[in-house]
Amino acid sequence: MQIQDRINAFSKLGERISNLTTDELEQLGATAQNINGWFTKESVNQALSSIQHMLNEEKLSEWIAKYDVDDVTPQVVGIVMAGNIPLVGFHDLLSVLISGHFAAIKPSSDDRFLTQTIIDWIIEIEPRFKKNIEIREKLTNIDAVIATGSDNTARYFEYYFKNIPNIIRKNRTSVAILTGKESAEEFKDLGADIFTYYGLGCRNVSKVFTPKGFDIREAFPHFEPYQEAINHHKYRNNYDYYKSIYLVNKTPHLDTGFLLINSTDQLVSPISVLFHQEYDSIESLQNILDSQKDKIQCIVGKDFVPFGKAQQPELWDYADNVDTLRFLTHLAC
Repeated sequence: MQIQDRINAFSKLGERISNLTTDELEQLGATAQNINGWFTKESVNQALSSIQHMLNEEKLSEWIAKYDVDDVTPQVVGIVMAGNIPLVGFHDLLSVLISGHFAAIKPSSDDRFLTQTIIDWIIEIEPRFKKNIEIREKLTNIDAVIATGSDNTARYFEYYFKNIPNIIRKNRTSVAILTGKESAEEFKDLGADIFTYYGLGCRNVSKVFTPKGFDIREAFPHFEPYQEAINHHKYRNNYDYYKSIYLVNKTPHLDTGFLLINSTDQLVSPISVLFHQEYDSIESLQNILDSQKDKIQCIVGKDFVPFGKAQQPELWDYADNVDTLRFLTHLAC
């Protein structure tokens, strides 16, 4: 298969997703949620929309043109997928297939249904991909691996796959930097960065930095469009639990009725909690960010990822800032 054939196939996949009927989306969401309670219809729709946003011929061609794909020697590349948000492993699958390799996939049990659905669509569109995709229970006899997991599983991956080329991803989270001059629309968009997927993604904002003297409560009214999150029983359980912990321990916090705000120098907040920290100057903030850069996936703000776009990455917005396609096009070189 030539590179243009692969680009065409994934472009058609984007069209396939955009043409899903309301009934098809309802069925996908219902089935996914029966398997994993976090995967609501809205979350599944958001994930599919983000994928469709990537998959047009112009973007795919622009992305792949930066790499020497024609000289790739096909390898068997294992993909260990996470399951924290719907189809979180899609970009790795896309990268492996479009660069001409064989994808040996170990999906998360939480996301196996949606992963299989996407694979079925890809093969339906381009049957020649069938010989390049396999779901496996164990990743043996592979030439390289891309594995995503927790900090604990990453240590296992690093040991188990130490003798082959690898990309091993650990826990990360995202932060937002406010200047105090944000518009109402920017605050509302920040809400999307916090609440999309109920905050379960590594690109979700879990902490907000604000200039000293700025009242974070100014943002709260603009988060109200996302208050429906509290009606999800898993989210509500988290909210009730951390609220009780803060009250029992007399931990100072703010409460919107659907989101708890805790001022702390910690980075990774639990679900239903937003961490908050003031900064004295851009220089002092930069020092904080530099000290935690290995835990930060992306930064949202006026000079960074635009508000509301954290969960809408482009093809070239690589996880952990590791160029997946460069890794794949340099295998066996």
